[in-house]
Amino acid sequence: MESIRDTYTLHNGVVMPKLGLGVWKTKDGDEVEHAVTSAIDAGYRLIDTASLYDNETGVGRAIAANSVDREELFITTKVWNTDQGYQSTLDAFDVSMNKLGLEYLDLYLIHWPAPSMGLHSETWRALEELYTSGHVRAIGVSNFQPHHIDELMTTATIAPMVNQVELHPYFQQRTAREYDDEHGIITQSWSPIGAGSGLLGESVLSQIGEAYGKSPAQVVIRWHLQHGLAVIPKSVHQQRIIENSNVFDFVISPEHMALIDGLETGERLGPDPDNVNF
Repeated sequence: MESIRDTYTLHNGVVMPKLGLGVWKTKDGDEVEHAVTSAIDAGYRLIDTASLYDNETGVGRAIAANSVDREELFITTKVWNTDQGYQSTLDAFDVSMNKLGLEYLDLYLIHWPAPSMGLHSETWRALEELYTSGHVRAIGVSNFQPHHIDELMTTATIAPMVNQVELHPYFQQRTAREYDDEHGIITQSWSPIGAGSGLLGESVLSQIGEAYGKSPAQVVIRWHLQHGLAVIPKSVHQQRIIENSNVFDFVISPEHMALIDGLETGERLGPDPDNVNF
């Protein structure tokens, strides 16, 4: 039987939960601590943050205050564009780890390719060092398109294990997903329910939800999982965090999956990775 403890196996053998909590735009302090605590109490084991989010300290406090063994948790953070480069990435990693209060990290990502900066190969070299030295259990990228990964692999000795990208029914990233699948990379969806896009107001999602006794958000999260995607919905509300995790007790039919697939508009909510260079 499926459950919130279900995992994907990365190409290095590390297992990563299929579902986690994202904390983008969650305020440091009480707000993020409450969200992370609510998630862990609800059974979540993956928490996704980033240096840019400026809430690593609160995430770390919530982890430290919880009784769940550290080994059961999967913690992700990311190096920001202005810290890209070999030594600056190593320094940024130390800062993040001090804020998180952790002895090791489960997944470290390059937040954006930032192509005009021309530093992601050097940044990746630092991630490879952190990985081979045992400071990080897995390394990956975020917002990388296939051509960015191709360029990275001209100098890399280890392929990314995860690629975290904007992905929801309005923007399904089929090309990136196919590329990741072909190269053994797990695709992880950020903004999975298209917050602010009006996606959850789509009548087709309400109708599908009624068929299973589920909310539109639960239907969309389940759609990600059935496409083999990892997913990190964000919420600061305990009830919504719990609701977002109750997606393992139903299966969307192929006909309903096709209807959701048909919502594709090709429009991003976030910026184009080729144009993020700050």
